Amino acid sequence: MARKIIFHLNCLEQGGAERVVTNLADQFAQGGYDVVIATEWYGENEFKLNPAVRRVHVGLRGSDENKPQLIRQWLRVKYLRRLLKEEKPDILIPFARKAIYRGLLAAYFMKLPVLISIRTDPVGHYTELLDKVQIPLLFPRVDGCVFQTEGAQKFFAPRLQKNSRIILNPINAKYIGCPKPEHRTKTIVQSGRLVDFKNQPMLIRAFLKVHRKHPDYDLKIYGGDSFDGTKEILEDLIRENHAQEFIHLMGASDTLEKDMADAALYAFTSDWEGLPNALMEAMALGLPIVATDCPCGGPRTIITHEKDGLLIPIKDEGALEEGMNRLIEDPELAERLGTEARKIADTANGQAVYEQWRDYIEELCQK
Repeated sequence: MARKIIFHLNCLEQGGAERVVTNLADQFAQGGYDVVIATEWYGENEFKLNPAVRRVHVGLRGSDENKPQLIRQWLRVKYLRRLLKEEKPDILIPFARKAIYRGLLAAYFMKLPVLISIRTDPVGHYTELLDKVQIPLLFPRVDGCVFQTEGAQKFFAPRLQKNSRIILNPINAKYIGCPKPEHRTKTIVQSGRLVDFKNQPMLIRAFLKVHRKHPDYDLKIYGGDSFDGTKEILEDLIRENHAQEFIHLMGASDTLEKDMADAALYAFTSDWEGLPNALMEAMALGLPIVATDCPCGGPRTIITHEKDGLLIPIKDEGALEEGMNRLIEDPELAERLGTEARKIADTANGQAVYEQWRDYIEELCQK
C-alpha cells in the first residue's frame, strides 16, 4: 500500500515554499504516493496542482471569522487535527512558521511522524516572544526537519540539528538545459518581487554609477509588486535620475528563461533570504552572477566565490558596483563563472531533490 503524505501550509499562492510543495506533491504523486495538501485559504494567483493530488481546506469556516483570535487559532488546529484523524497519513509535513506550529499542535499525542521545513532566515522570524514559548514546547515533538542552509540549521538546538537534513529547492525544469546564447546583450537583470528586503533601490543606485562608465548598458528588473511601497521608491529613483530610458521595471513574467537567457549578468541584492529560487534559476541559465552574501547563507550555499559567481557583503553599494563593472569588463571571467553556475542543475534538478526528500521520509516512517 502506498504511503500517504499530508503537506500543510497556508495556501498555494505563488511563493517559494508554495512552489516547492507543489513540485514535491506532483513528484510524490507520480511516484505512487497518496498526497494531500491541507491549506488554510485559497489565494488569487496559485500554483496548479497535479490532478492526482488532493487539496483539503482546513482553515476557518464562514462564521469563524467573527470569533475571538484565540478561538480562531484553536479552530485552525482543531480542523487540521480532524483531518489527520480522518486521513490517517503516514507522515505530516508542515511548511513555514505558522503551519509548523499548527501542525505540531494538531499531531500532539498522535502516533504520527512530523517532518517540518524551515523556509527562511530564522533570525527575525523565529525570535519573537511567542516563538520563545512555542519552540521549547513544540519542537521536541519534531521527528525531522528540512533546512535549506547551514546557517538556518545552526540557529536551532542541537537535537533539531541532529534530526535534520539540508536539501536544496528543486529548480523548475524550464530553466535547465537552455542553450547557451551566441552573444550576450548589454543588459543587467534581476528577478523577484519588488519588496523591501530584496534591496532593489541599492541595485538602481549602483547601476546608475555603472551606467556612467558603460552608457550602452541597461537594467531590467523583473517582478511583481508586493504593495509594500518598494515599487514607488524605485519609480521615484528612476524618475529623479532621468533614467527611464535605461532602467526598466518589467513587471512579473512567466517566460524568464527566455527573457534573461542572453543577459550580460544577473545582480542579486537581498539583505536576507532563505534559499532564493530566483538566484538558482539564474545560475541554471548560466548567467554570470554578482550576489549579496546574505543571511541565512542561501547564496553562500549554492555559490563559491570566484568559481561560479561573485559574493559581496550585504548593503554594500560600492561592492555591487565593482562586481558589475568587473563582469562587464572581463567577459572571459563572466563566461567562466556562468558556465560553472549551470552545474547547479546537476544537484538541484527536480528528480535529485525529490529522491532526497523521499529517502528522508522513508527513513522517518520506518522509525
